[in-house]
Amino acid sequence: MTKQLEFRKPTAKDGSDICDLIEACKPLDENSMYCNLIQCDHFADTCIVAEQDGQIVGWISGHIPPSQDDTLFVWQVAVHPDARGIGLAGRMLADLIERDELDDVKQIQTTITGDNDASWGLFKGFAKRIGADVSDEPHFTRKDHFDGRHATEHMVTIAFREALRKAA
Repeated sequence: MTKQLEFRKPTAKDGSDICDLIEACKPLDENSMYCNLIQCDHFADTCIVAEQDGQIVGWISGHIPPSQDDTLFVWQVAVHPDARGIGLAGRMLADLIERDELDDVKQIQTTITGDNDASWGLFKGFAKRIGADVSDEPHFTRKDHFDGRHATEHMVTIAFREALRKAA
């Protein structure tokens, strides 16, 4: 029997739990606890947590870039190992874009390294499910941006067809 999941906006009190969740989701890049606290406090409208039996088992952080008010940039997706295999990340993403605060969003963007099969699967599958167009191109490159210390991040764009946006 699947335990009941609750999707909700994060609060500042969730910052340390989210930090712990990300730490449990290797090889995700860890941020400082303060960064997670600020995401929960300042960007609650564009972030989501999945909670099960009082424990945060899923997290998507995102924001609206200042120069792109029609774009939700997804920064990070984390699903606890015990909550994988049930489509939780896709369900959180669908719930997130249904929020009234995101009515003006016409596309989702995120960056993904070429070898991150889970993220490619999530975002391509999500785009297919809602009938959206998806594209990608190198954005932050190993040579130009990471001084050779990190793989190139591809900017992935999911452009909604307006009529299908709320069907997610």
